[in-house]
Amino acid sequence: MRGDTVRDGVAAVLVLCGSGFCLLAALGLLRFPDTVTRLHAAAKAQSAGLLLVLLGAAVRMPARVAPALLVIALFQLVTAPVTAQIVGRVAYRTRSVDRRTLVRDELEERLFPDDTSDAGTPPPDPDDETS
Repeated sequence: MRGDTVRDGVAAVLVLCGSGFCLLAALGLLRFPDTVTRLHAAAKAQSAGLLLVLLGAAVRMPARVAPALLVIALFQLVTAPVTAQIVGRVAYRTRSVDRRTLVRDELEERLFPDDTSDAGTPPPDPDDETS
């Protein structure tokens, strides 16, 4: 009986911590100012939160459920960084990222070789009649 109580406590702590990470990821998506920082919140905190919730479920569930939880965890660890990379690259190429705030910009020379003077400014609007 005591073993079940300890397992329940450990599972509850893991699930609560994972839920906290997921909540922080959601708040980061709402509060952070640009695409790059929002991607960081979505990819890192959400993945860590889900892994903690899955670990909490694995502690409490029977052993035959563990392979399914492992597949879910591996799928999350493979897809979240790839998706974040693709969304970040698209945001950079469409100039949705303020390049002046980047600490190191390795893509600037490759993608915008003639455009180093106005880094971080969005492209001119073709429908704008003031220019």
